Amino acid sequence: VQLQASGGGLVQAGGSLRLSCKASGRTFSNNGMGWFRQAPGKEREFVAAISRSGVITYYGDSVKGRFTISRDNAKNTVYLQMNSLKPEDTAVYYCAARIRYSARYDPGDYDYWGQGTLVTVSS
Repeated sequence: VQLQASGGGLVQAGGSLRLSCKASGRTFSNNGMGWFRQAPGKEREFVAAISRSGVITYYGDSVKGRFTISRDNAKNTVYLQMNSLKPEDTAVYYCAARIRYSARYDPGDYDYWGQGTLVTVSS
């Protein structure tokens, strides 16, 4: 599976961004998908995950109520809608795919990773 993340950029605090991650190389609809982020000097952090059907979603505590993960299996794409952004959301955001269909929050459960897209939130 190849994953291409896009949509990052510079935004002011309180603003919104939508990240996209397009998958290719195998049947996307069978994969659980996730978003993670890594800020400079920090460990990779779980952001959100979604099952193959899109019915089950999980969120990290720091983004609950502000971020929404979704997917369009017809377009082989998973999205991360980010609202009410804060400076502490600044990080490189990575999408990841699992061979299995369920959603997971542990990065060790993911088999494929995209290259990352930078999100910078100014105060």
